[in-house]
Amino acid sequence: MSLIIAVDGPAASGKGTIASRLADHYGLPYLDTGLLYRAVGMRVLQSGKDLSDEAAAAEAAQTLSPDGLSDDASLTTGEAGEAASRVAAYPAVRTALLKLQRDFAAQAGGAVLDGRDIGTVIAPEAMAKLFVTASAEVRAERRWKQLNARGIEISFEEMLADIRKRDARDAGRDSAPMVQADDAILLDTSDMGIEAAFDAARRIVETARAKHGL
Repeated sequence: MSLIIAVDGPAASGKGTIASRLADHYGLPYLDTGLLYRAVGMRVLQSGKDLSDEAAAAEAAQTLSPDGLSDDASLTTGEAGEAASRVAAYPAVRTALLKLQRDFAAQAGGAVLDGRDIGTVIAPEAMAKLFVTASAEVRAERRWKQLNARGIEISFEEMLADIRKRDARDAGRDSAPMVQADDAILLDTSDMGIEAAFDAARRIVETARAKHGL
């Protein structure tokens, strides 16, 4: 049985760092699916079209490849995050990216994927499922510090409002809303540093592996 690890959760919860660390720990390929949606959103903007244009977003998604996305600094900006949340609400975009993500999860030996709907839609068969979260205030502070460290000026209040808006959009969309899978383990990182959060995540995965005899 392949070790597929699904890591879901809202923005700035720490899920990306945890997923990446788990991939390194278990020697598995890793896909940050949020980068796919960020790339689609930025492609729409760079083409001069509006994010309200679902057809343009779907067209951008149909030709997307995950190669090189992790090295694209433009995808780490607040603009890219907002664009991702907008285009991710379109069923046509999610459909276009569905096979790409499922094929990645189906690799021999397994994979680690993080996003909003990995455990519910992309890889419901995943052996280990985590739903990583933290309070909106903690997540806003994390993202605010990250952006300020890059020289991007934004107030904490603006960041908190943006986090709450994205949460509402991600959880309220009709197509594949962000929701904790019934069999996912909740991991609240509000009061955890990265080492403690990773250790807690690793123990969740080890419990799942033991349950399946791996």
